[in-house]
Amino acid sequence: MDDQALLRYSRQIMLDPIDIDGQERLLAGHALVVGAGGLGSPVALYLSAAGLGRLTLADADEVELSNLQRQIAHATADLGRNKAESAREAALALNPGCAIQAITEHLDGAALARAVAEADVVLDCTDRFSSRYAINAACRTARVPLVSGAAIRFSGQLAVFDARDPDSPCYACLYPPGGGESGESGEGDEALSCAESGVVAPLVGLIGSFQALEAIKLLSGAGTPHRGLSTFDGLGGQWRHFRVPRDPACPVCGPA
Repeated sequence: MDDQALLRYSRQIMLDPIDIDGQERLLAGHALVVGAGGLGSPVALYLSAAGLGRLTLADADEVELSNLQRQIAHATADLGRNKAESAREAALALNPGCAIQAITEHLDGAALARAVAEADVVLDCTDRFSSRYAINAACRTARVPLVSGAAIRFSGQLAVFDARDPDSPCYACLYPPGGGESGESGEGDEALSCAESGVVAPLVGLIGSFQALEAIKLLSGAGTPHRGLSTFDGLGGQWRHFRVPRDPACPVCGPA
């Protein structure tokens, strides 16, 4: 790091769990963020600002007027633009030193597998069950940690699934395929969407910020990664934490 980088990241470097070595690991790290909407916006902004060396943002959607209530990486002037491109521009404005790639097509199949395999951590900020299951399966195959967030109405969720840990469950252990889930990831899912149910603006910022924090911990080596499932009740201002055991019959991470 040169003097400018030392000054830019000085408030993190002075933290003992990060220090110079942890900041260097961040600068060498690569995160894949799938979804550049409500959750992906704070994730992209905080990871770039914190000094992540490489960031890949994937989203095929365009910015719409109803997005601007909560998707803080986008502005009124970005209406009609691809979300990944818009978020890339916003993140680069914060930190031009972060190498940011925008993928403007839906990631699936072989393209998703390649993108996941190239990353050191994946953040699921998507809005569909099908995407969540596909990302989870790709992360298990590539043994890449997955940070998952969800938000709807006044309720949020956070979970980290680390395939490198033999005791860690995966997303399919928590939500078996066909079982359903009452939550959002980037904007809502196929069962319950923000368009139908609404979401309070700061909630996605709160959950996305926690996703970014977990990614920074995983990449820098600071602290202990999140375990289990945490849920947040925005109306009551309360967090709850649940242990999530690995499902021995899981179709994704269970025995073949």
